[in-house]
Amino acid sequence: MVRIPPVRRAGSPESANFSSKLDKLVGMAMLVVATTVFLYYTLWTLFMPFVDDDHPLQSLFPPRVWAIRIPVILTILASAVVGTFLAMVMIRSNRKKAAKARAAAAKKTK
Repeated sequence: MVRIPPVRRAGSPESANFSSKLDKLVGMAMLVVATTVFLYYTLWTLFMPFVDDDHPLQSLFPPRVWAIRIPVILTILASAVVGTFLAMVMIRSNRKKAAKARAAAAKKTK
């Protein structure tokens, strides 16, 4: 006889428990990635300048000039994304206000 597992409903405690576990797993993965990136960048920028250029550890890191370029590029990219988002929100908001004003003006003329 085949047993069919019960269906999880959106509001049930089982689905909330599953969602909570998934959230914790995703959060832990993000924390591990952020910690790894932080440690790598810290070693690259603070420790590697004091290591000889011909040392084998130097092959694990890009040239030092990228220690400045990467954050600058990411900052510019993030600013562009945030600016684009804000511009789109402002444009949509102004369109809604204009449509309401036109509707109110059309109502007054009737």
